[in-house]
Amino acid sequence: MKIKLTLVQKRSMLGLLFIAPWLIGFIFLFAGPLAQSIRFSFNKLMVSPGGYELQNVGLQNFQDALFVDANFNRILTESILGMLVDVPLILFFSLFSAVLLNQKFRGRGLARAIFFLPVILASGAIASAESAGLINLVGNAQVAEQLGQASSQFNARSMVLLLSEAGFPLAVTDYIVDAVMRIYEIISSSGVQILIFLAALQSVPGSMYEVAKIEGATAYESFWKITFPMVSPLILTNIIYTIIDSFSDSRVTQTIYETAFKTQNFGLSAAMAWLYTILVSVLLIVMGVIVSRKTFYHN
Repeated sequence: MKIKLTLVQKRSMLGLLFIAPWLIGFIFLFAGPLAQSIRFSFNKLMVSPGGYELQNVGLQNFQDALFVDANFNRILTESILGMLVDVPLILFFSLFSAVLLNQKFRGRGLARAIFFLPVILASGAIASAESAGLINLVGNAQVAEQLGQASSQFNARSMVLLLSEAGFPLAVTDYIVDAVMRIYEIISSSGVQILIFLAALQSVPGSMYEVAKIEGATAYESFWKITFPMVSPLILTNIIYTIIDSFSDSRVTQTIYETAFKTQNFGLSAAMAWLYTILVSVLLIVMGVIVSRKTFYHN
């Protein structure tokens, strides 16, 4: 007997098909270690000849992470504040670059590849190959140091004076100057977001811009009335991606790793990891709720 599925059921089945690889990997590869880390966070792990033994300590590991460890609170706070500063900068630069790269001009494919190049160079495979001596991206260490010193000679004083004379508040001035001083970090962290925004821009119907042009809308009005609302669902996607990516190789994860494998305190390390996970999850939920209220979905 042939079962007829509704359109909603077909879309649900298609969604399950797309998430099936992740779901299978989560169940067979990730669920076990995840449950084990929860168990470790409430116990003190002691290595024994037969493997390890666990001694239940309740919430002691969490209390040690928050109130005893000298560095974890500070590193976690600095990472959160740094992320809150970087996310708007990365999103603004990504959307600005995507709008430029979406224009029709000669050499557009090469320009898109150049903007994505920092992501490739910053990938784990390239870093591993460079550390192993298989490739050399920076050449002589002395030359790299000279280039770093030259790049740090940017005169921020002139920019501060210019922005102050323009009437910008001191907090805004500091924010802009800090962004300019860290432009390479922002570009390196924007490659994937540029691609996502670029895909969203290419899905905007051209007829909308044609109608707006006939009605006499300027490019500025077209951006805020058409482009920005149409890409707003992808803004939420990029916010979530940027928040998670900012912690992928942060000092928080390094501290958790060192606590586990250098000091051999696996229980404290697991507690730190879960505190970090809960905090990031709360941030994602808050940002998701706030941005979703302003998101425009075109049917």
